[in-house]
Amino acid sequence: MAYIEPAPIKDRDNPFESMMSRFQIAAEHLGLDQEVYDVLKTPAKQVIVSLPVTMDSGSIKVFEGYRVIHSTILGPSKGGVRYDMDVNIDEVKALAAWMTWKCAVVDIPYGGAKGGIKCNPREMSAGEVERLTRAFTQAMHDVFGKDRDIPAPDMGTGPREMAWMMDQYSRNQGMTINSVVTGKPLVLGGSLGREEATGRGVMISALAAMEKQKINPFKATCAIQGFGNVGSWAAQLLEERGVNIVAVSDLSGAYYNGEGINIKKAMEYRNANNGSLEGFSGAEKIDPNELLLLEVDVLVPAAIEDVITKENADKIKAKMIVEGANGPTSAKADAILNEKGILAVPDILANAGGVTVSYFEWVQNRLGYGWTRERVSRRSDRIMKTAFDKVYKTAQDYGVSMRIAAYIVAIDKVAKTYKYRGGF
Repeated sequence: MAYIEPAPIKDRDNPFESMMSRFQIAAEHLGLDQEVYDVLKTPAKQVIVSLPVTMDSGSIKVFEGYRVIHSTILGPSKGGVRYDMDVNIDEVKALAAWMTWKCAVVDIPYGGAKGGIKCNPREMSAGEVERLTRAFTQAMHDVFGKDRDIPAPDMGTGPREMAWMMDQYSRNQGMTINSVVTGKPLVLGGSLGREEATGRGVMISALAAMEKQKINPFKATCAIQGFGNVGSWAAQLLEERGVNIVAVSDLSGAYYNGEGINIKKAMEYRNANNGSLEGFSGAEKIDPNELLLLEVDVLVPAAIEDVITKENADKIKAKMIVEGANGPTSAKADAILNEKGILAVPDILANAGGVTVSYFEWVQNRLGYGWTRERVSRRSDRIMKTAFDKVYKTAQDYGVSMRIAAYIVAIDKVAKTYKYRGGF
């Protein structure tokens, strides 16, 4: 049965609709069967839970938690859990689907999932966050599992929360099960190289793209939006390879230095200043929106979704964009960037270093044997470079952007696997 044109999408700046619009274009290029199209566009499972938690004041507050499993066709589902006031089911659905495509692009045997709790962890004590995390794990006990669904850290969560999740799940099982979550502290079976993995993948993608564009890294300039884990590691690793980082930003604002920012000093300052660059003297403060429009070789959006939109895409002067964040470019901005000839290395490829090393952590837990940092980096670099080359070649073969090519590679892999496995 041939692919049938779907109903038009209403709101392309909604993250789920943005993902679906790209999915539709890739599906058309592949000539995807309607049956497979319907299976792949729909999440396999959506779970919404209410979580009553005793606060330090003694009162009980009810939080809402989500877990969306988009697909388990390639293997157990994999995806982060974010703690944020803006978490909603549409966002979680989009992020879960992105995880499916991300795992397929880098050819690791996972499906996609995502979770979240609508809360502000910055306004909660450690005890309150722990009770919330344990309540969520308890509520998701039948969803999570080392061979079913494997959570990981995301916005507002980290190794501490993963330790609590692993412990709560293990208590319920009556045995220690390290491999049920990834992104754990090293002492609980976390992997060396996990902290820098996503930023490292961004660096590998940026260098591969520079090679294709014949840009010399030692003469290249770069602006990075977001100076959290992904942005700061990408900045540090790109700087080590000769790239001049001229601008960075965080919640306190954007900082520019035409001569280049000393990333090591910026990271030291941030770490000593409660995680903020506020007052950093190694650069002048500029408007955060201006950072995206700087005349640089490489722009790395590594903060949040939808920062490059139809409103500002035509003003972007970077030669290439390497997406460290999930969904930083809205679907409506894609055509504008393509017209301008800006090479965009999409999120599902550029930031897949994180899930790659998460997979390595899970493998090490299953083996009961840890790898060296060098082995982790060497293997993740190879996977990222192979994936980049495959997506780049697909873009040339189909005459499409890198983003659509990444979706074509991912959807083709999942669709073929589905056909071999068969539906009901």
